[in-house]
Amino acid sequence: MKLRITPTYKQHLVYEALRQSHEVFFGGGAGGGKSWLICESRLINCYRYPGYKSFIAREELKRLMASTYVTWCKVCRHHGIPETDWKLNGQYNYIEFKNGSRVDLLDVKRLPSDPLYERFGSLEYTDGAFEEAGEIDFLAFDVLKTRIGRHLNKELNIPATALITGNPKKNWTYTRYYLPHKNGTLDSETSFIQSLYSDNPYTAESYGKVLSNISDEATRQRLKFGNWDYDSDPSALIDGEVIENIWTNDWAPIGQRYIIADIARYGSDRAIITYWEGLRLCEFITFDISSTTEIQQAITALRVKHLVPLSNILVDEDGVGGGVKDNLNCKGFVNNSTAFNPAYSNLKSECGYKLAEMIRDIFVDCDMSEREREILRQDLAQLKTFDSDKDGKLKIMPKEKIKDNIQRSPDWLDVFIMRMWFFVAPVQRGIHTIR
Repeated sequence: MKLRITPTYKQHLVYEALRQSHEVFFGGGAGGGKSWLICESRLINCYRYPGYKSFIAREELKRLMASTYVTWCKVCRHHGIPETDWKLNGQYNYIEFKNGSRVDLLDVKRLPSDPLYERFGSLEYTDGAFEEAGEIDFLAFDVLKTRIGRHLNKELNIPATALITGNPKKNWTYTRYYLPHKNGTLDSETSFIQSLYSDNPYTAESYGKVLSNISDEATRQRLKFGNWDYDSDPSALIDGEVIENIWTNDWAPIGQRYIIADIARYGSDRAIITYWEGLRLCEFITFDISSTTEIQQAITALRVKHLVPLSNILVDEDGVGGGVKDNLNCKGFVNNSTAFNPAYSNLKSECGYKLAEMIRDIFVDCDMSEREREILRQDLAQLKTFDSDKDGKLKIMPKEKIKDNIQRSPDWLDVFIMRMWFFVAPVQRGIHTIR
């Protein structure tokens, strides 16, 4: 089957980039032909390389089938592909060609039963594509990317590439692709190609009218003009670009030594124990499942290792954390307790506003893996003012509301908020006291 393609100029750039880059990000605006390119590039390879195996991943299979698969069928009709050349396996969600080529349609939604995406651990692909990557958890991307380049690449003489599409969003796609592109620091094996509705002559006029009718200014800026830096949420206490500073604030002041622990038990959220020198997060331990005994042992080990006084150890006292506090005889943090400053609705809100101030003033520094950075980015983006007009007091978005937004507990945010207790609590006789 010979396919004659007529790509837009930006799509042409993507086809060229797929020959030499390991990761190619394409998009940054609506209507630029992202889905069409994903489907057409898979289709071409299915014919060109018998036995080729790829995937198209999206956050939910339902949306993949309702949108991307519909585009696949349009691409096939456009190229006059005989219906007998391929078929959809609806039971296992893959498209299979007569020559043995195959494209898997992957649902990469985070599952409570599979938080580490181990279900993808044994898969093997020639290459792959991520549709609407802004919706996809970074860990899902990170795991699936390791499965590329494992199926007949040498035999077929085809590079192991990941094609990523998406619209502007302040998440891992912003920091991994857009910011390095903007700053001129994108590595040689990664490409960023922005395509807007105006770059697609096939749909520019009709799509432009649709995008112009979007009433929300932030959404219109993102989708029509490809504006990655437009602040879409006026309630956010920290700008996304400012959050990125915390990875490089090497001058953050080093002060006293602290241990801050957000405690969970037996799979209820995640336990995080952190060691700080001033506002530098220097070391941390995480537990997906833990007992109070394990938590206490980990805190004691960090305390002995770094010579941290009990007066500088603070644990989340809500729930099972109260037992840890009593056993260690350290300080406890009660989220909904009375704020030290009456301008705030509760202690957690006071500490949350203080955290935003410290990050904006470039006083916080930490180093962690890209996986943990992405989790922290998402958490800090949820630090927002909330319902402050009701009683005239400043309040941050409650934890249950954040859980609804990000579908998990904001454990890193809790830790960073707790660290601020030592800044907002009064000092008596040189020792911090808690109310």
